[in-house]
Amino acid sequence: MEIREYKIYREADILNLYASVGWTSYTGSPEILRKGFENSLLTLAAYEGERLIGIVRAVGDGHTIIFIQDILVLPEYQRKGIGSALLQEILSRYSMVRQIELVTDNDPKTISFYRSMGFREMSESGCIGFIKT
Repeated sequence: MEIREYKIYREADILNLYASVGWTSYTGSPEILRKGFENSLLTLAAYEGERLIGIVRAVGDGHTIIFIQDILVLPEYQRKGIGSALLQEILSRYSMVRQIELVTDNDPKTISFYRSMGFREMSESGCIGFIKT
């Protein structure tokens, strides 16, 4: 497995990745998803050979805040350290950024994963998060 910057958007690979994890709200608007990638601060991809097996996408200013927008790994490659490696690479590249945030599903396995990577719930920092959907 190799991690490198995702520079050339390949719609079929991205739509397959998102669909494979059930994120079909994204796949229904491929042009909007493409624009999201184009306007991201940084997207890293995990490859096996030339096969895209995972991505992590960060948005923000890169100095005071970043937001982990997406982290996805093909189901057959999950639980093999790929998501951890992708997230760790983002955290390393932005180690001096004071505020790194993400929103995720309220699922025990997902919560456990992010806690293992050093994240904690906003309420543990005396903060509260809001979302408008």
